[in-house]
Amino acid sequence: MSQINVDTIKSRVGGAPSLAQGVIVGAAATFSGNVSIAGTITYDDVTNIDSVGVITARSGIDVTAGGINAVGVVTATNFVGTALSISGIGTISDLNVKAAVETVSVGSTYDLGGGKVIVECDATNGTVFTHDLANGIVGIVSLRNFPVRGNSVTTYSIIFNQLSSIPVGSGNTTPATGIGTNITLTPSGVAGFTTSARVATASTVTLSTTASDDDIVTLAVHYNGSGTGDVGNYKVYATGNTGYRFGTIGF
Repeated sequence: MSQINVDTIKSRVGGAPSLAQGVIVGAAATFSGNVSIAGTITYDDVTNIDSVGVITARSGIDVTAGGINAVGVVTATNFVGTALSISGIGTISDLNVKAAVETVSVGSTYDLGGGKVIVECDATNGTVFTHDLANGIVGIVSLRNFPVRGNSVTTYSIIFNQLSSIPVGSGNTTPATGIGTNITLTPSGVAGFTTSARVATASTVTLSTTASDDDIVTLAVHYNGSGTGDVGNYKVYATGNTGYRFGTIGF
């Protein structure tokens, strides 16, 4: 194949330039107008691709804006040691995931006074959270930024770490102030409001009264509406698995 440099190309441009089949541009080239390619593009490396129809990449694809619409079967492998981040997904169906790992975040706390705090769980950070009760007794649980989808459920789990010393006969929550009594919901793009969780037998989820126990509380937010939010279309269900500690198993 013949080779032609950029200066030669510039000198030949009298009207619309034309590159014959097999011509190689051996230096950087800049085209100020539109470029139409009717054949096949073969390349060694591509840094930025804005919009193309079909891509077969030798070293990967980096999309910095917009998105990828994949039709058919998509397989992602060999991401060990690297991160694959996908956000803003509308619907994924028939998804087979192996070795999935859920990020555990520390719940944010805000002082309510009287030794109590708001424990805030933000869905943009994940849906599993921890709270060390030495940092404040739970007064209100706040669930934020979960997506509003018709007939959908977002599940939050909170792992509470008990105090190292608890006065006899008392815990960090009571039936009157247990987890689920005061819930603040702030869906993504919707103003927040306060509600109560539905708990089995119409009680509340109370935490362990044994020092250094771990308690796991799960809160499921069910939204059964079609718009961004009639408060009456939100229901919160609370369940608790409390009193986790080291034990022995006998036979």
